[in-house]
Formats: sequence, structure tokens, C-alpha cells
Amino acid sequence: MGVPQQLAERMSMAEQHEYLRAKFSRRTMIRGGAVTLGAVTGGGFVTGATAQAATTARAAAVPTQAAPRTETVDGALVAPFGRHLAYGNDPRTEMTISWQVPVAVKKPFIRIGAHPWDLSRKIEAEVRTLYTPAGVGASADHTQYYVHARLTHLRPGRTYYYGVGHAGFDPAEPHLLGTLGTFTTAPAHKAPFTFTAFGDQGVSYHGLANDSLLLGQNPAFHLHAGDIAYADPTGAGKAADTGFDSRVWDQFLAQTESVAKSVPWMVSYGNHDMEAWYSPNGYGGEEARFTLPDNGPDRKNLPGVYSFVYGNTAVISLDPNDVSYEIPANLGISGGTQSKWFEAQLKKFRAAHDIDFVVVFFHHCAYCTSTAHASEGGVRQEWVPLFEKYQVDLVINGHNHQYERTDVIKGNEVAKKLPIGGTAYPETEGVVYVTAGAAGRSLYAFTAPDSYEGHEHEQESVASFVNLKDGKQNETVAWSRVRYLNYSFLRVDVTPAPKGRYTTLKVQGIAETGERIDHFTVARRAK
Repeated sequence: MGVPQQLAERMSMAEQHEYLRAKFSRRTMIRGGAVTLGAVTGGGFVTGATAQAATTARAAAVPTQAAPRTETVDGALVAPFGRHLAYGNDPRTEMTISWQVPVAVKKPFIRIGAHPWDLSRKIEAEVRTLYTPAGVGASADHTQYYVHARLTHLRPGRTYYYGVGHAGFDPAEPHLLGTLGTFTTAPAHKAPFTFTAFGDQGVSYHGLANDSLLLGQNPAFHLHAGDIAYADPTGAGKAADTGFDSRVWDQFLAQTESVAKSVPWMVSYGNHDMEAWYSPNGYGGEEARFTLPDNGPDRKNLPGVYSFVYGNTAVISLDPNDVSYEIPANLGISGGTQSKWFEAQLKKFRAAHDIDFVVVFFHHCAYCTSTAHASEGGVRQEWVPLFEKYQVDLVINGHNHQYERTDVIKGNEVAKKLPIGGTAYPETEGVVYVTAGAAGRSLYAFTAPDSYEGHEHEQESVASFVNLKDGKQNETVAWSRVRYLNYSFLRVDVTPAPKGRYTTLKVQGIAETGERIDHFTVARRAK
């Protein structure tokens, strides 16, 4: 994005942001700033105070200048695209519908109802305008218009129909009914459900193929473990990359819409998601594109940290850029508040009478034998002791572009071998880690042969390394159980059980071909 390489090597994300702002301030003062947030209004399902508070928080996190000059066209000629859903703090009653328009439009809104022929509720939406000036990467002068409507007071376990529109484009019109979407809120009580997960997707045939395949799994929600669109292709936390192109996000959201318009797309931020131009923490662009639960410890610095509960399962999203030794652009940005919040969440969920499982997802791997990034020592230092103390049931990562699953690990050693088809008992044994980073980007490599369902090649030890504060440290590990070097994603089936009996997570690695490459079960006694 224009920072000399020798400077970028030692600049934090905040320093890169300041450098770019100073460099481009003269040419952008007239044209506009990074993000201009529209007013939040609404009625019906929308809680105005909540939405306004979120807007205020984003405005504090993302410095703004004068709004870019915009010209509107006839709204009837403009079709929304890139719809994507996300839960609010309570998946039973809250949902955010987000989308994009290619040019400025007037009075964007959603219509929502219990039936496609009854979309009488009309709710105004919030516009977030994202401007990228010429010289910041390859996208030249480019303005993006993201639109969001936050819904509250929904009914649990209910399917809703919705349409997004603006002045001149009303989805309730008969010729536009084909643009309608649906979503379903979480049930009020424990019930079986499925979710899917992967990381490191980007825009490609393989990314599209994985989307199509996971839609067929009928997931209640999807977890994206970071490195979402790859508008910044280097992902090194540096601003010297002239290949940065904000328009890649337009392509990504269009690619993802087939799934994300009906399946909540819950994202976590990786190293490629830090974009220095937009804000000191690098997440200003993400703040414009996504509306995530706002119950994390530090909305200003860590907007991708949050939690939600679906049925008997608590899900926690973390931001490993805060603890990464390998890519330290945001190292220490939370001042330790993220880890303190994380432990408090684990303690709360383990004490809750209606929560059995705790699933944690984030980008950098605690345990992986890839030849590219391998394992992150900062994660091992900060969070692995908490995973073990509070018996986290499943940890899902990306970062390394392949599928790898560990044995049960405790104290950095194999606590129990977990063959394909085996069962882990986290209450007494340890934690299982899955790297599901083969969603669409180019693949990495292993030092050991692939070993997956139907093609097992057990290795007693695998050569790898871990990223520490002082650099890479080689290690030889015994915990690498399943390795698959091709495109894939994760499917998890959650089955509740009566109190005292075993409730289960049935975890499957599924290849882009549709074949199963791994499966195992996590079991614990239901509360």
C-alpha cells in the first residue's frame, strides 16, 4: 500500500496507518475519508439505541473525514448483491442482514415477514461508505457501499423471509420476488444441529466449490476462521503491498452470497484481514463490511472477538493477531484484556446449566505441522493453558492451507491417540485441534506423507517448528494424526442428550470432492 519495505518490516499496524494517512491526506481531504457512517434508523424489529451505540463505537474506531462526493442513479437500475447474515449477541432473537450496492442509492431498507407474500414490515438500513484512494494498493479511487440492518425481538426457532432494497427497488414487487432470502433463528431449547467451518478462502473456483458443497450440509451457521477475502494478498501485516485491492471484497461477497444469504457467516479475523489504510488496528474495512456480536472485551481494537450460544454449544471467536509472534503487526494490541475476557467467558460457559460444549475458533494454529506457518507460540503461551483448564471441546483454526487434525493434547504432549473414528473425552483427557485452512487459496505442504481416511500412513514423529518471540524453533511432534493436502472444510453435528448421558460433537473433514477424509467424536456428559 505504499510503505517502503524497510520501514514496513518494523512498523506496527497503527504506525502503518499513520504513515499512509499522512502520505495520502492531501489528495484525500477533498475526496473523502476511509469510512462514513450513515445514521441508523428503524422500527419494528430494530432496536434503535442498540444500533446507534454500535455506530458510535465504529465511528470512534475508524477516523473519518468529509464524506466522498456521491452521485445517485435511478434505483430501479441498481440491484443489491453480496448478502450475508450474522447473529447478534443472542442467536435466538437477533440477526443482522448485510449487503452491498455498486453505487450510491437512496433510502435502503429491508422487508421481512413470516411468509414470502407478507413482507409488510419495512425497516430502514444503515449505510457504511468505504473509500480507498488512488495509490493505496491497486484499486485506484474506489468507493464501496455496505448496508446493514440489525434485527432484534425475533422469535426463537422461526424461519423468516426477507428482501433487501432501496428507493426504486422494492423486493416485494412481483417481478423481484426471486430476490428474497430466508434465515432461521436459533431454537429456544436444546436440539440437534449442524455447523460448518473453514478458513483461508479468498476468491477462486475452489472457494466457490466449497461454498456450494457446505450449503448442501444444511448448516445452522458457518464459522470462517480468518483470512477471508485476501484483498491484501501478502498478509504480513505490512503496508508495502501494491497488490492490495479493495475490489476483491466485492468479488468475495458476490461469491459467498449463495450460502451467506441464508446461513449466518460468523467470521474471525486473520493476518490477511488487517488493512492498514482504514484504521490504526487495520480492521476499519472489516467494520464497514461486517456486523458481528458486540459482546467482546474491546470493540475499538478487537472487533472480531465475541461469543454466542446456539443450543447446548457456546462458540467463541478470538483474534490471534493480538498474540502472534510470527506476524506481530498487532501484537499486544489488547493489553491483555482479550485473554482475561476469554477466561471469564470460559468460566461462565462451564458454569452454565444449559451449555455442554465450548468451541473456540480463530486464525493462527496452536498445533500444525505445515511447512509454511506451522504452530504459533503466542497462542500456545496465552490460550492453550486456558483450553486445557476449562476443557475446551474443539479448537478450529486456519492460517495453514491444508487439513490437519491432532490427537488429544494436554501439556503439549499426546494425552491420547485419537485414530480416525475415535472418541475424545475432554473432561478427563485433553483438547483436539483442527486446522481447516483449505477453503480456496493455494495449498501449502507437509513434511510427512498425507494420512487420512482410507489412506492412513501413521507417523510416530513429524518434523515441524513453532513461532516464538525470538524466531522459529524446530520441534519434532507426535500429535499429527490426520493430514490431507487438498481443498476441504469441516462439518460438525451436535447431538444433545438427557442429563447424565453423553452428548456428542461428531466432527467430519470433508474434501471438495465430497469424500470424507476424517471423522471423530467429542463426548461429554450432558448437564
